[in-house]
Amino acid sequence: MIRFISCFGIISLLFTFIGCTQNSELGLGTGSANAADLVLFNGKIVTVDKSDTEVQAIAVKDDKIVALGTDAEIKARIGPETKSIDLEGKLAIPGFMEGHGHFMGIGNAQMILDLTKPKNFDEIVAMVAEAVKKAKPGEWITGRGWHQDKWDKKPEPSFEGLPLHDKLSEVSPDNPVLLTHASGHGAIANAKAMELAGIDANTKDPDGGEILRDEQGKATGFMRETAQGLVGRANKGPETDEEEEAQARKMAELAAKEVLSKGITTFQDAGSSFATAELFKQLVDEKKMPLRLWVMIRTSNDDLEKNLEKSRLIGYGDNRLTVRAIKLSIDGALGSRGAWLLEPYSDAEHLKGLNLIPIEDVKKTAELAVKYDYQLCIHAIGDRANREVLDIFEESFKANSDKKDLRWRVEHAQHLNPDDIPRFGKLGVIASMQGVHCTSDGTWVPDRLGDKRSEEGAYVWQKLMKSGALVTNGTDAPVEDVSPIASYYSTVSRKLKDGKVFYPDQKMSRIEALRSYTINVAKSGFEEELKGSLEIGKLADITVLSKDILTVEEDQIPSTEVEYTIVGGKVEYQKAE
Repeated sequence: MIRFISCFGIISLLFTFIGCTQNSELGLGTGSANAADLVLFNGKIVTVDKSDTEVQAIAVKDDKIVALGTDAEIKARIGPETKSIDLEGKLAIPGFMEGHGHFMGIGNAQMILDLTKPKNFDEIVAMVAEAVKKAKPGEWITGRGWHQDKWDKKPEPSFEGLPLHDKLSEVSPDNPVLLTHASGHGAIANAKAMELAGIDANTKDPDGGEILRDEQGKATGFMRETAQGLVGRANKGPETDEEEEAQARKMAELAAKEVLSKGITTFQDAGSSFATAELFKQLVDEKKMPLRLWVMIRTSNDDLEKNLEKSRLIGYGDNRLTVRAIKLSIDGALGSRGAWLLEPYSDAEHLKGLNLIPIEDVKKTAELAVKYDYQLCIHAIGDRANREVLDIFEESFKANSDKKDLRWRVEHAQHLNPDDIPRFGKLGVIASMQGVHCTSDGTWVPDRLGDKRSEEGAYVWQKLMKSGALVTNGTDAPVEDVSPIASYYSTVSRKLKDGKVFYPDQKMSRIEALRSYTINVAKSGFEEELKGSLEIGKLADITVLSKDILTVEEDQIPSTEVEYTIVGGKVEYQKAE
């Protein structure tokens, strides 16, 4: 009898094993061993795989996706320790990936004056006056976010449409003030700041920058491009290394909180020092980095040569940190008239913008990128800047024909000559763009470029995609709000604040825009096998939205809220009830 029962038991276990194996392959399971850590069900889950598959539910084990399917299939994965979330019909997508932003800048922006809200320069002066009342004599007052073309009235007095420092200096005689333009490519300093920086009538413009002066040769206070550094270096910042580290950690903490609240699970950081990258590594080691960072290093060629080999990281700390790209800025921004153009600005015919880095230095950086296997990511906004970058890339690719699939990138690629658009696809150069820049800048772009140049080459997403180029999305935060929803809306609508649509033939479809914020960004950093779509074996990075941005009326997209931000199967942000 005992022998019979034993044989029967073995046969029963064998059938049970076979049954469990079949269920597992179907995304089902029985028993706690097969239970998921997290299950999302009763939703519309858009996977952004090659077929844009939609499912009802998803199961996560450890930090990976283990099953996708119907509610009935995936609920079989729920065990006593499983966290389950009823999506209540809401949309779940791969976690948004910020394709180009400034991580520490987002944190820093929350620690200084927010100049995005004042409607004109007078309101900014009033803000500074209030800050002076709270500051000690000699204490620096800094802020960021103003843009003269977005004010409701022109500053008076002004030069080239930019405010003069006089009113600012009147309210802050004993406090140095430096207020950075929204683009980050210019700043206005008051008299005290210029005094501390040693700027006078004899100060020469630095390479790649300009101390803007009026007709009489007097400094207006506006520092274009690298000239900002003349003033910035006078601000010594924290007095001790401990204070400096504490400040940096606070910036990172604030940035992470903000980014997660906007549904972003991976952030491509467009330019940090080796020291900042090391801080990120420490935060990962301390389990204090709740999202994933992909970092471009921005420093001198000498510093790059000393540190590239030992600093390269891919998927460090459970895929929390990757450092394998270099960032340069070959020109400035259109708003500050620093973008390097082939022909003069339509509204300032004496200007063609600025080349910030000598071409030979850029070529040297390209050599280092190839040598140490780093991606090269070059900021280029003007059509001349883009042409120069494409020329450098093409030359480098020909010289290193044995190197395939380098995935070098042009950051912004905002204003292109028609002859250069096809070169992106032909060369395999990635266009790392920001949809929200189009609608934020669109009201004044024709002033800078004229209608013909604007239509032919400004934010030409469809033309680039038709060339075969990979186009990604982002915000360039803190230049713009880091919200992917806002940039997604700009990408599919191209609608300006005045209701006009900026050259509508270049709009992306809803699914194209979603791909530009997920799988395309993953591909732009060699991470498409890990993230960017919801597929079995990939990281469980998921964003849940309050509205279906793929189907709702277009004007409903901006009011969409982030319900959950999930990184590696862990809920890192949940909208408050």
